[in-house]
This record gives sequence, structure tokens and C-alpha cells, in this order.
Amino acid sequence: MLNGIGVSSSIAIGRVVKFVEDDLHFDELAKNDVASEKQRFSEAVGEFCSKAGALARKMDDTDADGQILRGYAVMINDPYLSEHIEKLLECGKSAEWAVESACDAFIRLFTDSTDELVRHRAADIEDIKRQMLEILLQVDCKELENLPENTILVTDELTPSMMVALPNSGVVGIVAEKGGRTSHAAIIARSLELVTVLGCKGAINRLSDGETVAIDGETGEVFKNGEDGFARLKDKQKNQPKLSEEYYRSFIGKSTVTADGSVRKIVANIDSPRDIKAVINSDAEGIGLFRTEGFFLDRGVLPTEDEQTAAYRSVAEAMNGKEVVIRTLDVGGDKNIPSVQSEDEDNPFLGLRAIRYSIKNQGLFRTQLRAILRASAFGNVSLLIPLVTRVDELLYVKNLLKRLKIELDEEGVPYKKDIKVGVMIETPAAVCIADILAENADFFSIGTNDLIGYTMAVDRGNPKVSYLYSAYEPAVLRSVKRVIEVAKQKGIRCSMCGEAAADEKLLPLLLSFGLDEFSVMPSRVLPLRAKISTVDVSYCDGITAEVLTKTRARAVEGFLSK
Repeated sequence: MLNGIGVSSSIAIGRVVKFVEDDLHFDELAKNDVASEKQRFSEAVGEFCSKAGALARKMDDTDADGQILRGYAVMINDPYLSEHIEKLLECGKSAEWAVESACDAFIRLFTDSTDELVRHRAADIEDIKRQMLEILLQVDCKELENLPENTILVTDELTPSMMVALPNSGVVGIVAEKGGRTSHAAIIARSLELVTVLGCKGAINRLSDGETVAIDGETGEVFKNGEDGFARLKDKQKNQPKLSEEYYRSFIGKSTVTADGSVRKIVANIDSPRDIKAVINSDAEGIGLFRTEGFFLDRGVLPTEDEQTAAYRSVAEAMNGKEVVIRTLDVGGDKNIPSVQSEDEDNPFLGLRAIRYSIKNQGLFRTQLRAILRASAFGNVSLLIPLVTRVDELLYVKNLLKRLKIELDEEGVPYKKDIKVGVMIETPAAVCIADILAENADFFSIGTNDLIGYTMAVDRGNPKVSYLYSAYEPAVLRSVKRVIEVAKQKGIRCSMCGEAAADEKLLPLLLSFGLDEFSVMPSRVLPLRAKISTVDVSYCDGITAEVLTKTRARAVEGFLSK
């Protein structure tokens, strides 16, 4: 058995195909012609950017967000990286040597960071370096298309550029030795619904081409045929319902209603206006989480108020009256954004992140809030505040909004007068004061990804303690139950936007607790609506009563898996 970090749902069983890229060797001359090497580098950058754009468009066609690959073009032109390369070229180094040396310096810098997301950006620079060297050396890259059906791809590190070919290949699952939940490759794998296990050390040496393996995208387990656990995953896969795309599409235009008539809502999570096509195709009943970090990512400068307004407005107009919940900037922790200045912290997850950062950087925050208010004139926009731990933070935002509304009134700028303000519940502190927050908020959104991490005091990207990162832990379930109950008592809506919202094993509990709204990836909207239509809430109440007697996460998951 091998163990890694599960970054997607479901089970995959297939035959191993190992993908190990060749080393790119080149001979470095003592002295090169500076002008010609600068020209070679410039031409390579142009070809690279053109290729990145083509790959991004191809990714968009799969309903995954190609913005990550578009960011590559920004990164190769980043002043710090390009100036580093230019200096090496002026010293008489070859374009290949300059690119490799500069990229390696950035890779070391990122790898040494205490910020999980920054560490994963090292993989992006590695991907950029390889593509640039292939262009400069005129080497054809290995192709991943047309692999055998039911392939389990085993590789050292999964990169976004590799992911582009996978929808048209025979790949059903991926195992990589490096990477984690917040890597760009993991994000794309989830959007493509590919069963993926990352951070699985030793996979290349311990797995052989052609042998049959089973992988669990939730637990990160990898079993060879014949090992204890293989049969269990095979049975688990067999019990997964295999419903046709046509069946799911039959739920388009229908409300989300349980078998006994309880009405709920299924809305979508997005990172960019480019995700709107997938949202509309999925027939989501709104957008429950618009993560605005994507608009700041990989930019050399902060987006202006007008640029932000245009982006938010485009989403609001496209949703044609359906609610769009825009979360304010959630920087820090595992999210590092180049254009947003932040200091190194010993423990960034407990430091200046999310609403704390926004309050400390009022200029940036005012710009974003003004943009959201201006965009609210063009649709049904609501505001969501991340990582609230005390009521003062919520009251600060509401008071700042009042002042900004006065400014816009004086300028004659229209906006939604009664814009709703919600808070994300993602810390034990927010759970404890949920009743106080509910007195001052219009709605709750439970962010289970961070709630699990903070409640269990676990780094979800650390394979040594990843077994603690589970939504089935009694402490997590009791927290979720309390938050939903408080929302009901106070008469406000409660949504869930973390990955647990799409976990069908948890569905009976969430319905029984009374969760109003499920905010999931667009690809999960119709399958979840179909599943909810078959469930009776009164039956779920019985399941919940039994689950709440369980004292261990394994017992909870085992019971819900029956």
C-alpha cells in the first residue's frame, strides 16, 4: 500500500502507465554572443506565451479554468524573473543556462517558503522552465494523449500543462510523488473530475508499468491488486452509482427538492468570470462563492477599481438576477498573491490573513468594496467576509460600507442599497459566537476546508497528519450542526461552500441538520440535485441520530458508506 494526499473524490482502478520526462541536457559554452542569445530568449518567450494561450483555450473547452495557464505568460514576463535572466545573458551565458539558473533560483525560494501555496508555485516555475528549455533546445515534449483506456498515470510531479491532454486520453486516475491539495494541478484535476492522489512518495519505484492498482481520491490510498484494501476499493467503486449524463441533464430547469418535498438550493463556486459558462451549463441556482483571489493572482500590480467593477459586473449580468455572492480578498495562509504585499510570518495560517489583512490595508479594501458595490447595480450581488473570528470585524465592514455608500451617493453612482453581508464560518471562534454573528449578518457560509483544519489543528497539505483532516470527525460535525441550528433560530440562510458540501456520504446529515444551500463546483450541481431528489429528510433524521452517537471519524464514515 502507498499513501498520499487525496485531492479529488471517487475511486479509480486501472493499469499503471509511468510518465517520466527525459532530462534536458545542454553544453554551456564559456562565452556566448550576448545579442544573439537575447534574441533567442525573446523569440522563445514569444513562442512560449503563444503556446500557453493555446493550452489555456484548450483547457477552457473542457470547462476547466485556463486562467492558470494564462498566468504562465505573466510569470515568464515578471520583471524580477526576466531581469534576472537578462543579467545572466549580459554576462555571456546562453539562453538555456540563463533560463535554467533563474528559474532554479525562484524554485528554491518558493520551496523554502512556510506558505503552502507558495511552495506549490515552485511546480509552476518548474513547468515554465521545462517548456522554455524544450523551445530553446527544439526538443519535442512527450505526449500524453491516446493512452490506453483505464490508465492510472504515475508521475513525479503533475503540472498544469500536462493536465491539458488528459481529458482526451484514457487516463482515469493520477498518482504523483509531489504536490498537494492547493497546487494548481490539484485544482484542475478536481475541475476535470479525475481521481487524483498527490504527495505519494515512492510511487514511481514501487509501482510497475502494466500492473493493476486501485486509488482512492478521497483518502489518498493506493493499493496494488492482491494487497489488503484493493478489494475494499473495488467494492466501494462498484457501489458508486453510475448514472448517465442524459439523466443528470434531465434535472435542468428543475428546483432542488427532496423526495418528501423539502426545498433546498444548489449554487456554484467560481474563481473567475471565465467560469460562468460552466455555471450556466450546470443550471446552478446562483453563485454561492466567487473567490476574488483569482483576479489578483499572477498580476504584477493590483487591479484597479474599474477593472474589478467590470469583472464583478460581468458575472452579475451573466447570472441574470440569480444571487452572486462575492467573497472579499482572502489573502494569506495558503494563498499568496504576488501583487499583494505581505510579510513572512512564522505561522501564516494564524497570522494576517483574509479579513484581518483587508482591515489592515484599508486602501486595498476600500477599492474592492467600492467595486463590489458598483457591480451590485447590475445584478443580485451579495458580499461575503472570510475568516471572521469576532463580531468587531463584521461591524467594521458594515460601517465601512455605510461610508462608501455615502461616497457613491455623492458621486451619483448607482448600487444595490440593501446589499446583503454574510460571514464565512471557518474557525472554532466563529462557531462559538455564531449566535452573536447571526444577530449582525444576513447569512452564513460554512467553509469546511478551513473549518476542518482549524478545528482539528491540522495542516491539510502535510501528509504526516493528513489522516486528521476529515469532515467525518465528530468535532467538525458537531460544529456544522451548531452553526446551522443557530442560523435557523435567528432566521438567516446557511450555506456551505467547502468541499464537504459535495460529499454525497455527508448529504443525509446536512439535509437533516437543515442546511439551506449547497455551494459546489459547477460539475457537481446536477449530480447533487439528482441525488437530493431521491432522499427523504425524515429518513435522514434517523441516520443523523445514529451518527451523533459515534465517537470516531472512521466509525462515522463507515456507517455513512453503507
